[in-house]
Amino acid sequence: MLIFKRVKDLQEYVSTQKSTGKTVGFAPTMGALHKGHLSLIEEAKNRNDISVCSIFVNPTQFNEEGDLKKYPRTPEKDIEMLTTAGNDVLFMPTVTEVYPPNIQIKNDFEFGQLDKVMEGAFRPGHFEGMAQVVNRLLEIVQPTSLYMGQKDFQQLTIVRDMLRQTNSDVELVMCSIIREEDGLAMSSRNVRLTSENRKLAVIINETLREAKEKMDTASPAMIKEAALEKLNSVPNFKAEYFDIVDGVTLSALDRFEDTTFAVACVAVWSGDVRLIDNIILKN
Repeated sequence: MLIFKRVKDLQEYVSTQKSTGKTVGFAPTMGALHKGHLSLIEEAKNRNDISVCSIFVNPTQFNEEGDLKKYPRTPEKDIEMLTTAGNDVLFMPTVTEVYPPNIQIKNDFEFGQLDKVMEGAFRPGHFEGMAQVVNRLLEIVQPTSLYMGQKDFQQLTIVRDMLRQTNSDVELVMCSIIREEDGLAMSSRNVRLTSENRKLAVIINETLREAKEKMDTASPAMIKEAALEKLNSVPNFKAEYFDIVDGVTLSALDRFEDTTFAVACVAVWSGDVRLIDNIILKN
């Protein structure tokens, strides 16, 4: 696996490969990799000639300095995992490489309500920073396809709109959520759960699956109320939201008949660890 730390070096390599007709699949990450991330690499490899993974803990998408400092960093382990997975290229830039002082980084996107609801309501500035860095990384890597996980469904939806706004020809590929054996969505934050809270966290996926089972007999509002009640009954758990939305507009649904694409999204505090998950109810 080739490792690049400078934008110039990566761009020269990718440009040379693309000039010979090779396609490039790109998976941006913030490191602390797990099987969920590796599934993005696998998909990128399967559908392209070259897979590129970036590891960059982007400071502009953390709305709390403490969260940025606590974010796990495991570069040696990440390199080993990517090498074993057969990834072709790893980009590990510094902050000044991504945000050089002499370059004006485009950041004038308008997402309407996409970045205001759910995560956007509780993490102000997060999606602005996320869109900024993804757009910047796409400018650097110039991939054929972009691979992102379903677990961050709102993020993926916003990136899709960003690609529309920039008239990008990059293909966005949504990759399925990878779960632990008990159903908990894999996340770099899971390692911070206490042993007791880790056992209890299975209730998040259970609640989402129950929501899907109730679709034929209950309204979105009824399902939401029951889900919040269940999640908030768990010791040390506090649900921030449980929303059933249109999968394109992220508008809250009053009736399942009003859309062909419905998604249930949830965010829960388990002690001091914030977990998110979702399930596609209708597509």
